[in-house]
Amino acid sequence: MTYATVADVATRLGRPISEPDEVAQVQAWLDDAEAIVLSRIPTLPELVTGGVPTVATLVMVESNAVIRKIRNPEGYTSETIDDYTYRYNEQVRRGDIFLTDEEWDLLIPSRSGAWTITPGGARRHPGEWVHPDVWVPLP
Repeated sequence: MTYATVADVATRLGRPISEPDEVAQVQAWLDDAEAIVLSRIPTLPELVTGGVPTVATLVMVESNAVIRKIRNPEGYTSETIDDYTYRYNEQVRRGDIFLTDEEWDLLIPSRSGAWTITPGGARRHPGEWVHPDVWVPLP
């Protein structure tokens, strides 16, 4: 069960998706988009329950990934007809389901605040500073 539906894709695409074959294909692509998101964010259901990201954001991201596939299913990079040439955007040309960096930023909650990285080999030695230059280990 994906968050986005075929109707969400049709609304954003601006045309109906009603042929049974096309409905099945779009649903399969929605399933693929959600699998990609879940592969990077396995805790997605819990995050959505908590409100970050919102269901609306997730629907938008999944729908847009599928719309890119609908508009360029073969991943063509350019098209030439007589004297007219059109070149596709580099990200669109891949022809597979993918999320842009901006879409990942919408889905992955940002972390804020201070944090510390403790080197792997460092060990804590119990003790106390008795003077600014003197450390006394605890027995």
